[in-house]
Amino acid sequence: MAKTSSVEKNNRRRKLAKKFAGKRGRLKAIARDRSLTMEERFQAQIRLAELPRNSAPSRIRNRCEISGRPRAYYRKLKMSRIALRELSSKGLIPGMVKASW
Repeated sequence: MAKTSSVEKNNRRRKLAKKFAGKRGRLKAIARDRSLTMEERFQAQIRLAELPRNSAPSRIRNRCEISGRPRAYYRKLKMSRIALRELSSKGLIPGMVKASW
């Protein structure tokens, strides 16, 4: 089980990223627009830098929803390989069977 503080920190980052997504997107569009003047684009970059760092989506870490484990994460299932194995061994995941050949 991951530290509770790490999981909560990641949840706060998710919330901040969702809150500032619109503003961040608008500022990025202005900063990338070549038709605007250099001053306007630079001003947009400065305002973008003033936003909280944790509001950037790249700072969010994918974590298992069951254990909080950050590594060996399956995006489609939103869980780690260890949690996936435990649930499938108990028969809680429909259609998943133990491989044998």
